Amino acid sequence: MSQSTQDLLDKLASARAVVGIVGVGYVGLPLAAAIAQAGFKVMAIDVDSKRINAIQEGRSYIEDVSSAVIAALRRPTNGAPRLEATTNFTALESCDVVFICVPTPFDEHKTPQLAYIELASQTLAKHLQPGQLVVLESTTYPGTTEELVRPILEGSGLRAGVDFYLAFSPERIDPGNTQWTVSSIPKVVGGITPVCAELAAAMLRKISPQVHVVSSPGAAEMTKLLENTFRSVNIALVNEMAMLCEHMGLNIWEVIEAASTKPFGFLPFYPGPGVGGHCIPVDPYYLAWKAREYDFQTKFIELAADTNQKMPQHVVELVVRALGAQGKSTVGAKVLLLGVAFKANVSDARNSPSDRVMAILLAQGAQVSYHDPFVPHFELAPSAFYRKHKTLESVPLTDEILAQQDCVVALVRHRNVDYDLVMRHAALVVDTVNACHAGDDGKVIRLGVGQSGESTTPRENDRRERRG
Repeated sequence: MSQSTQDLLDKLASARAVVGIVGVGYVGLPLAAAIAQAGFKVMAIDVDSKRINAIQEGRSYIEDVSSAVIAALRRPTNGAPRLEATTNFTALESCDVVFICVPTPFDEHKTPQLAYIELASQTLAKHLQPGQLVVLESTTYPGTTEELVRPILEGSGLRAGVDFYLAFSPERIDPGNTQWTVSSIPKVVGGITPVCAELAAAMLRKISPQVHVVSSPGAAEMTKLLENTFRSVNIALVNEMAMLCEHMGLNIWEVIEAASTKPFGFLPFYPGPGVGGHCIPVDPYYLAWKAREYDFQTKFIELAADTNQKMPQHVVELVVRALGAQGKSTVGAKVLLLGVAFKANVSDARNSPSDRVMAILLAQGAQVSYHDPFVPHFELAPSAFYRKHKTLESVPLTDEILAQQDCVVALVRHRNVDYDLVMRHAALVVDTVNACHAGDDGKVIRLGVGQSGESTTPRENDRRERRG
């Protein structure tokens, strides 16, 4: 398959291009659905046969895409479904556009792990066709597209920017966010040549309300890291302020509400047990790792990331102090964690701070269980904090189970958790997400609230409930 720039532009304009998505997880599946809904034929490709089988059966496995949407896209249109799925990478040969949407984790030493990008690129290189557009979406450090992906793809004998087109466009998925989706969030894109950028922008304009073109893939890669590092730094700031408020006898939630009345120069961020998910805990370390190549230390960014990483330990300290005030030790204490997902109202538990809270409590001898309506099973992998592998199942939230606990710890503010029930039957609550109502009769220890700090205002509880 060989085609000119104009041929591909015409196909993109008329939605006749075939689009391949390599990696159909939390990023790839919403992207595949959005492109198929725009009228394109989409080929979802993944090594995970369970994902592929689910798509073929018209089922979704993430909250951001409903099974109804997948089922509709699987129904034949003009003789064939708009969304097909396979584990066979030879399907890439029939694609005009290929998006790479594979995971980019880090290891225990906070070193970027690009094995998935490397493997995807090596596989694509075996099937790369002249005239294809390749767009990397996986979050990574600046330089990955040109320094890693490009040489691998050019191992096919085809030249980037001449025989095929290459660009980077960062994913901006916010799991569980129903207001901002793939089809409503503006996209950023940078190509290795202006023509590459033009083609990638033409593709993305079919699904996005706005496409902002930057000068290079590196600029687009850095854009993604800036967005998430901005959040990491501000979350770390408010987490540190919360701990200071505990010492000063103040209420950080009241302070944030008051500061939010300023109509300019302030954006509210909220404290919690730490940060989780696939971006905020990872991206600052990607940036710091790459910066060292230039003999540059990102001290401010790394300090913020380290502050957020230490919050689970602070939560455990709150639990220890709360139990100690009642003459109890963590050894043998029954502790129920409310929420193990990395954020509210999603089933995604990747890099969840609850993982570390659980591990530290177990290492200190506590009997830990959890309740999470979105995460029925939780795998605790061995770590420096707790050396054993442990599989847990969510327990029901009943008055009997609550009454049996020495301490209940609210770690995620899910909308469908009955916190009034918790307040009625739990003897002791450590609330890290401002979920429990005022009038706690001293049974609630709240993150960011000192001993003399006032209870949360009704307005703040109402506003955060609307935010989800």
